[in-house]
Amino acid sequence: MAAPRKYSDELRERATRLAVEARKDPAGRAGAVKRIAEQFDIHPEALRTWVKRAETDAGLREGPTSEETARIAELEREVKELRRANAILKSASAFLAAELDRPLR
Repeated sequence: MAAPRKYSDELRERATRLAVEARKDPAGRAGAVKRIAEQFDIHPEALRTWVKRAETDAGLREGPTSEETARIAELEREVKELRRANAILKSASAFLAAELDRPLR
């Protein structure tokens, strides 16, 4: 079970939107994240992470989007499961081959 979230989704979306808009203005870009984090009583690094993710999802920053990251994680879980199943099948086939090679009594 995941840990409860410290900040609500509404607060997260509002603060992120304000920070992204503030960063677009060259005059207010410096310290925008810290200033908005203080206004909403949010840890600045948490807001910085949300802004980074929002900018990446919007195509303003390089890197994989949230959807791509989720898809990669899903595929990695699937590969892990398939490798485990493959190892089980290999062990079973080796066991059965050894049973067939044994002489009958």
